[in-house]
Amino acid sequence: MLAFSALVAGSFSLGALIANEIDPAAMNAVRFLLAAAVLGGLAMVLPRHGGFRTEHFRAPWRYLLLAALFGGYFVLMFEGLKTAAPVSAGAVFTLTPLITAACAWPLLGQRPDRRILVALAIGAAGALWVIFRADLRAFLAFQVGRGEAVYFLGVILHAVFTPMLKKLNRGEPALVTTALVMAAGFVLLALWGWREIAAIDWLLLAPWIWGVILYLVLATTALTFVLLNFAAQRLPSSKVMAYTYLTPAWIILWELVLGHGGPGALILPGVGLIVVALLLLLREDRPAAPRPAA
Repeated sequence: MLAFSALVAGSFSLGALIANEIDPAAMNAVRFLLAAAVLGGLAMVLPRHGGFRTEHFRAPWRYLLLAALFGGYFVLMFEGLKTAAPVSAGAVFTLTPLITAACAWPLLGQRPDRRILVALAIGAAGALWVIFRADLRAFLAFQVGRGEAVYFLGVILHAVFTPMLKKLNRGEPALVTTALVMAAGFVLLALWGWREIAAIDWLLLAPWIWGVILYLVLATTALTFVLLNFAAQRLPSSKVMAYTYLTPAWIILWELVLGHGGPGALILPGVGLIVVALLLLLREDRPAAPRPAA
């Protein structure tokens, strides 16, 4: 999940570069197609995964549902990045654990304890600090940008997606599940945005755009999905998504590396609150000390 957060952060900084260059549905359809081909090939050749089996294709509606959540998240993300700053969008992403915890309770019966609720509240406060750029008047008037509002809808889809991964899994290997969800996502996005896909001359796209698309395919579609699926089977959903709190900090580093500069000093306290929330969420519960004998 540490690697997950670093790779995801790159999609904000790099995605903002192409958000206004190519239609979100068309771009994500292509990345899902390429990711499905790469992961499907790996599932076939890696011995420990054993390729695709008949039982993997039972109840195919599961993959369509997961693909609708995952694909919808990415489309709304890039739609939001047309106007939202990467760091601000990353702060919106940190609201995911709070929403995930709310969804995991009815879906998986995972009721968060008091420490987790406190941590989620601190993280949400830090996220709001960054989203509203430390402007109390903007917060009181709820003057949130259009890009942040659009992306927030996507974050809700992502938050539902995490517990649904565990609920719908029937023992399929992570790589097989990933490949099938990517394939289903391509079908759904192709049906949704076929006009936009046909209108783009893919061979004439600038090399740097293809470079970003390949990063999104290999790093933030295929690899992060495998990492998330692996972690979702072994950790509580709220702890899985706790690592998303690192996203704004990673994005700041990405922005500095890309030469875009860092955020204003007023934003940093909000990032600090987000990191505090992460540390609280990752702290292991200690067993209670035994009471002395009477």
